[in-house]
Amino acid sequence: MRFLILTQYFPPEIGAAPTRLSALVRQLRNAGHDVEVVTAFPNYPTGKIAPEYQGMFFRSENRENVVVHRTWLYATAGGGLPRLLNYLTFAVTSLWGLARATKPDFLFVESPPLFLTPTAYFYSRLRNVPLILNVADLWPDAVIEMGLLKKGLATEALSMLERWSYRQATYVNAITEGIRATLVNQKHLAPEKVLYLPNGVDTDYYQPGLADEKLKQVLKLSGKKIVLYAGTLGRAHGLENVLSAAQMLAHQPEIHFLFLGDGSERPRLEKLRDEMQLNNVSFHDFVPVARLHSFYSIADCGLASLLDIPIFDSARPSKIFAVLASGKPMIYFGKGEGARLVQSANAGVVVQPEDSAALAQAVSGLLSNPALIRELGANGRKYVEDNYEWSKLVNAWVSTLPQPLPASTAFASHG
Repeated sequence: MRFLILTQYFPPEIGAAPTRLSALVRQLRNAGHDVEVVTAFPNYPTGKIAPEYQGMFFRSENRENVVVHRTWLYATAGGGLPRLLNYLTFAVTSLWGLARATKPDFLFVESPPLFLTPTAYFYSRLRNVPLILNVADLWPDAVIEMGLLKKGLATEALSMLERWSYRQATYVNAITEGIRATLVNQKHLAPEKVLYLPNGVDTDYYQPGLADEKLKQVLKLSGKKIVLYAGTLGRAHGLENVLSAAQMLAHQPEIHFLFLGDGSERPRLEKLRDEMQLNNVSFHDFVPVARLHSFYSIADCGLASLLDIPIFDSARPSKIFAVLASGKPMIYFGKGEGARLVQSANAGVVVQPEDSAALAQAVSGLLSNPALIRELGANGRKYVEDNYEWSKLVNAWVSTLPQPLPASTAFASHG
């Protein structure tokens, strides 16, 4: 089959969506399917278009034997109107990339942002191809519960767009069990319209191994017990609570919190770190995927954190899987589906969200027990090998994917 992926975010950008979609594209290609991608010029999370793309409107390139069509957008790291312009400009300019792609059997569009769905719908009707809407986060529920938008005309407009998007999509794909249940039970989509493809991990790339001692030396972390948070530093993660836990552990200088990544909250967190005079916390920029395994190798455990918000009960952060595949235990600072996964795997420690004292206690207890670290790490590795290897997940998803529909029925109502 032939797939066309429409997404605002794609490598070399780093984050949950680029990582997930890159893995999907790679596995589809490995299974013999044809794939093209339409995406934006790399600009996240810096808010600046990468130098090699500046001064352009459109560029096609070959990335890992996949044709990637990139278009200009208004780049910004801010919120509000600038962020809206960021979304809307790509929704418009991406049509240029779609027009240059080969007609697919399926158009797979990533959400959020929801603003891509009218673009995807227009293209899918024009070319008579089924539209798969991939729901990675529930909009506008998430932005409302996080307090990013107050209920009003804007959120009602987003809700209308959400409902319209679900109606117009041929299929809606969920990435967690919680999202799938919400789509069926609360959003009232017909079960046969809802597909399921969860996050996974490449267990060939992420593997247990010896620590990269040279990297520890470069980072000035030799002899430290490292708690690694690798991912976006956003408001949703409540990372100020992690800094509070680090402050409580200042009397154990061998324990160090390493934040690998960037995001809207990083400047505030760095300022807070300095105000709290935390010598056991450091920040490091995103690194290319080819270097990520070295950072996991030096970690004694991984950390995932989410605020205590109902919408996150259905979240399953992708960072969990890289940690477990690397043979490291996970400290999950949250609740819901992600917490249940860590507990089911017996691969780490779950701490109630926003409870900094409990997090400090969990970190100290785990890092003082090398035997437990090894046991939980081995459990996690086996768990992802058995259940979340990307190749297995994608092949199973494709095998259950309905065959391309005739043009006359591709857009019939599915509930």
